[in-house]
Amino acid sequence: MSGLFITLEGPEGAGKTTMIEKLAEDLADDGVEVLATREPGGIGIAEKIRTIILDKEHTMMDPRTEALLYAAARRQHLTEKVLPALREGKVVLCDRFIDSSLAYQGYARGLGIDEVYAINEFAIQGAMPDATLYFDIDPEIGLKRIARNAGREVNRLDLEKVGFHHKVRKGYHLLLQRFPDRIILIDASAPVDSVYQKAKKVIDGRLVQAGILNKD
Repeated sequence: MSGLFITLEGPEGAGKTTMIEKLAEDLADDGVEVLATREPGGIGIAEKIRTIILDKEHTMMDPRTEALLYAAARRQHLTEKVLPALREGKVVLCDRFIDSSLAYQGYARGLGIDEVYAINEFAIQGAMPDATLYFDIDPEIGLKRIARNAGREVNRLDLEKVGFHHKVRKGYHLLLQRFPDRIILIDASAPVDSVYQKAKKVIDGRLVQAGILNKD
């Protein structure tokens, strides 16, 4: 891979979508070739899998089924969209990746972080992100943000009880300990401009290190 693969992670309502849109716009203004995408989805097959996973009527979905569907969507998205962009030297900004599965299905659903990691190792074949920005927020605050945002998609995971979302956050914090060199914590409860400036500073630093961006 000759480009740079950067993922954005966080609990529901952390503001990742807002951040990725602005980051992609500003990086393009800096002359960086950037691709912004999302999981599950990003391409036709994965978007269809997304519809199945997040359908509010699918409350009976087994946690292992859920984990496998995420991994399947991830594989298709990776091979069809992400890897080709990286080979072209682009910076890929992806809204969620493997860490979401580890936090949501591995920890919060109780399947085991290592077990879900094994499923995803098969799916991604070592294509881990170069850096991951984790936007941390208290679940109560995040869910209130969602409730105020009338235009946001409300999916099956949003309907989980708050205890589930606390487990998700705990799962992410365990991943911060496990991958300290890759995952960077950003306080998403701060004002939006402050959150954005910190995220942009982290990404700019990685791009400079990779020789993609010149800040002299």
